[in-house]
Amino acid sequence: MKVGIDSYCFHRFFGEVYPGQPEPPQKMTMADFLVFAKTLGVDGVSLESCFFPTMEAAWFVDLKGQLDAYGFDRVYAWGHPDGLEAGKNRKAFDDMIAQIPNARAIGADVMRVVGSSLTFRHEPHRPQLEILAGWFKEAVKVAEANGVKLAVENHIDYTADECLWLIEQVNSPNFGLNFDTGNFLRLLDDPIKGMQKLAKYTLATHIKDLKVRKDVPPDEWYFFSSTPVGDGLVDNRKLAQLLHDAHYQGFLAVEVDHLHPDYHYDEHAAVRDSITELRRITDGLN
Repeated sequence: MKVGIDSYCFHRFFGEVYPGQPEPPQKMTMADFLVFAKTLGVDGVSLESCFFPTMEAAWFVDLKGQLDAYGFDRVYAWGHPDGLEAGKNRKAFDDMIAQIPNARAIGADVMRVVGSSLTFRHEPHRPQLEILAGWFKEAVKVAEANGVKLAVENHIDYTADECLWLIEQVNSPNFGLNFDTGNFLRLLDDPIKGMQKLAKYTLATHIKDLKVRKDVPPDEWYFFSSTPVGDGLVDNRKLAQLLHDAHYQGFLAVEVDHLHPDYHYDEHAAVRDSITELRRITDGLN
């Protein structure tokens, strides 16, 4: 199984600094990120479109050229931070549709999309999911016409059963899941049980590990903060085995969001250590 990196690991370096986090020592461009990924010898990258400097066609041509030169598998990631806002934002839907051709332009077969977020998780879910099912049924037709599959992320919003319901309602081979291995834990929903239900629908991943911050209230989303893979509470080895058993065709993409302060805000080291651990995991798959 292949390993990779999601560019969100370096959100501080792309300009998104959470409250309480220090400013990064320098900025990062998408080209910088790709060079770093190449130095680690990874197989793929997931690229967060919110950090793209432009939506001009010529830039995507150049980006595809860089990705091809490095031999990367790739995922086009849309929707940070709130995606379709639980079915409340039709303009966001229009933007998602408009970006599907961009995924094809960079040679991505899979586009990560976001239906909701933690902002809306305490509101009734069924009305949200019913709207999103209808919207994704529309969107998947555009995706299919462009040769792209849409992978909706569990984005600290819906449980595994709710994600399964959504996927079954859309009922398309061009619609599945971007399985974030940490985000179900943040809902106190067992990631292993979730993967047992969802592995066969998984088109992309965020491989995340988490541990508790004792200085943060339990109802804060980063109470479970990111660690390098292998240092936290998530059994990513078991999750990878379940994906392997389900003949998952994508790569395992490391994602660091709110790095635990024990790691001194050193995302580069956290990603390096995560890739090392993921290689141990993939080498041991049966």
